Amino acid sequence: MSKAVLITGCSSGIGYAAAHALHQRGYQVIASCRQRHDVERLQGEGLTCIQLDLSDSQSIHNAVQSTLALTQGRLYGLFNNGAYGQPGALEDLPTDALRAQFESNFFGWHQLVQEILPIMRQQGEGRIVQNSSVLGFAAMKYRGAYNASKFALEGWTDTLRLELIGSGIQISLIEPGPIETRFRANALQAFHQWIDTDNSVHQVAYQQQIQRLEKESSNNAFVLPAEACIPPLIDALEAPRPKIRYRVTRPTKIFAILKRLLPSRWLDKILQKAA
Repeated sequence: MSKAVLITGCSSGIGYAAAHALHQRGYQVIASCRQRHDVERLQGEGLTCIQLDLSDSQSIHNAVQSTLALTQGRLYGLFNNGAYGQPGALEDLPTDALRAQFESNFFGWHQLVQEILPIMRQQGEGRIVQNSSVLGFAAMKYRGAYNASKFALEGWTDTLRLELIGSGIQISLIEPGPIETRFRANALQAFHQWIDTDNSVHQVAYQQQIQRLEKESSNNAFVLPAEACIPPLIDALEAPRPKIRYRVTRPTKIFAILKRLLPSRWLDKILQKAA
């Protein structure tokens, strides 16, 4: 039987590209989406797809049980990918907005890993790949909720890596920079849900953020398609000794170097312009 891999957040972007790429490579892919209509769409494209809402504990549990039923109780790989961005200045974000961000981007990932780890330990092998971000180690303004969720994910993953030594289970992080996905459209929706622009000291800056998020394409000179994350994902799943971190796009690689070399206030000036 081919190795089974569960992927979250497959309705578009990196998760969608990963599901099709791994399926074509011969993996038994269990794709997952939050919305029922996306599940049906991917099923129509020939993928095995289940419903999984990372903000819903019962949905996560049901998805794990469905996955194990489809894979005869085995699971080689998990690609934790499903997430969204919550724009807005931290002083304008209600605590409930941060809770919602962490439910999908962090707590849901924790529960999912927690439920599949006993299976991987019983097998004596497994691969967990976490899709983080350049914003998991380099913070940018008006992205505080997302920054916080990805910073938390990086520390969580580093800790679990230490706890998995000797288990046969490997865990890696992918850190993409600008990738052309539906991320901006979803972030714009979250922005309008939680941010009161009319009564904010950041009102003028918010107009620029809205214009950026409304664009169909990023117009970023360094942006790469979602497929740029596939080679690192394959290496994380197949290499005898996978990397701890896979940095994707030039900005991610540059900021990783700058963060290591520059004083924080120097880096702040660069990040202020980059934002």
